[in-house]
This record gives sequence, structure tokens and C-alpha cells, in this order.
Amino acid sequence: MNSSYKKEDVILLLKDISGMVVPQTTEERERLIQSGRHYSEMIPLEYSPSEEYMKAYTHALKNYSAQTAQAVCSVSEKIINKKGKNVVLVSLARAGTPVGILIKRYIYSRYRITAPHYSISIIRGRGIDKNALNYILNRHRAEDIQFVDGWIGKGAILNELKKDLLEFKGVSPELAVLSDPAGVTDLCGTHEDILIPSSCLNSTVSGLVSRTFLRSDIIGENDFHGAVYYGELKDEDLSESFLKEIENKFSCFDKPHDNYKGKEINGIDEVMDIAGHYGIKDINLIKPGIGETTRVLLRRVPWKILVRSEDMESHELRHIISLAREKNVSVEEYALINYKACGIIKQLNDV
Repeated sequence: MNSSYKKEDVILLLKDISGMVVPQTTEERERLIQSGRHYSEMIPLEYSPSEEYMKAYTHALKNYSAQTAQAVCSVSEKIINKKGKNVVLVSLARAGTPVGILIKRYIYSRYRITAPHYSISIIRGRGIDKNALNYILNRHRAEDIQFVDGWIGKGAILNELKKDLLEFKGVSPELAVLSDPAGVTDLCGTHEDILIPSSCLNSTVSGLVSRTFLRSDIIGENDFHGAVYYGELKDEDLSESFLKEIENKFSCFDKPHDNYKGKEINGIDEVMDIAGHYGIKDINLIKPGIGETTRVLLRRVPWKILVRSEDMESHELRHIISLAREKNVSVEEYALINYKACGIIKQLNDV
């Protein structure tokens, strides 16, 4: 798979399907998804950021790279404590890919361990790429594998991992993430809902690679899941500059200290409460957390954005407010507990 990442940073176990699939508009994809078509069978047209939005991204990177770096340091230390020097990083493409690279770079800078790093696809409702996982298992011990992602929203991908890995003896479904506001894993950099700047953009901060794709007419039985390489965006690529900005803040060579005691409600129960409040029957339309809210605005058709009351004026949500304004999406104060923001997708009859 082509990408703008350095070859030593990651091996992308993906089939390059560039030119094989016609990208579709957000509105067209949303209608098809809510009519029953699986999201992985389509490739979206990439959002082209406005000048105002790019200013918001630059602001996010400048002001929140240190907290992201701290989360990388903390979760990396936990990974080493759990897996040891033979750890094999397997990030979940594509949001997990830059995080996997940062963890790999941290482990090398701290311990001079060159951890293998692969990035593979997992798709909600369709499962993990078993061909890619078997490729890794033919080269490494099952117990050394550590899955990595960017953040946990309500835990759908973690549940997918747990289900799929039942047939892979010795492979742990535990998922390492930078941010887990849902409170479902100890293997995280923080349980706070933090702004991870890479969540603000699409392929231009993800090695110019699309989200992953799975459709039987293009992805054969023995193929890896697919992705598109956006080589035409190489002049706009910020993937390496993002990594360097975070890496330059790796001054936190201390042991992780996690005083998390849990919230009065867990993430999925809070999502259920939101669904009840707004009469939403499908909780897949509710995307909690800064990262997921950003994705709703970039890739789906949003109905409204919920923001925790005390965070309405927060600079951490500046890019979300900017995008919502640009797309004429209402932003409402809501008494969120685990999350600072939550995106709600429009239901089919409203699209």
C-alpha cells in the first residue's frame, strides 16, 4: 500500500485500490448507509478544509500537542510494562496509524527498542482483516501483538476486536489508545476526552491514505482490506509535520500515573441516555468524544453537536465550532459527563 509515511515507521497491510472506486459525496453516502449499504463499501470524497478550518487545526496542533505527547508517553510505558521488549504494534487503520507510529518512535527513543509496527483494517460490523492478521501471526508470536487505536468513543471497535479474536488463540483483544473517556480500558494515555490534533483532518494527516474499504467485487477472498492513496494531495500532506510536532514534546520519560476512579456513569450508558433524550433508536447515529464528533462533521451528515456546558468557549473545541458553523449545524449545550462533545448524525428521513 502506498502512503506518505516512511517505510521504517509502518507496514500498511492494505490493498491499494486507487482508481478502482468512484468517491461519493457525503450526502449520497449517508442516504445509502441509512438505507442499509455498509459504509465500508464506499469511499468518501475528501473534505477540503477552508482557510478558517486550517487555522483551527494549526491552533489545535500548537496548543494541544503537549497533552497528546503526554498521552503517548503514558500509554507507551503501559505497553512496555505489559508486553516487554518483543512487543509488536498493530494499529487499526487509519486513525490508529499515526498513533502507532508515535508509540513506535517513543519506545525507540526511550528504550532503543525497534518495535515492528503494522497497520491493518477493522470494520464495524464486518470485523478485522483476518488475512492481514494471519500475515502478522506467520511472522510474530501471538502474545507479543498489541493493538493500537487513536481513541475510544463508546467502545464499538473494542467490542468488534473481542468478538473477532476469539478464533485467534493467544492474541489479546486489549486495545491501547491515547484517550478513553468511555472508561472501558486501562491501557490508555488518559481517560479524559482530549483533543488529538490528527482527528481534525482526514488523509492529509494520515499518510494520504483513505479510510478502509471492503466490497467483494474488488476485495478478493485472499486480499487485504483496501484503501485509496491520494497522491494528488501530496502538496497538502501534513502527516510527518504532525508526527514531528508531537515527537518534539516527548520530554515525559516518567512512569504513567493514572488516578482514574471512574465516572458516575460509563460511556455507553451516557450514549443511551442521549438516545432517550432525543428519541434516537439507532445509537450508531450518536458519536461521543472530540475525535468522533470531528469525524461526524468531516464525513457524515450531522444533525447537531452537543457540547458540555463548561466547554462551550473552550479553545480545545475551536475546530468543531468552526466546522459546525461552516456546515450550518446547530451546537447545543448538554450536561455531558464523560465527554466534552458529541456528534449526532441526521436520521434518514431528515437527510
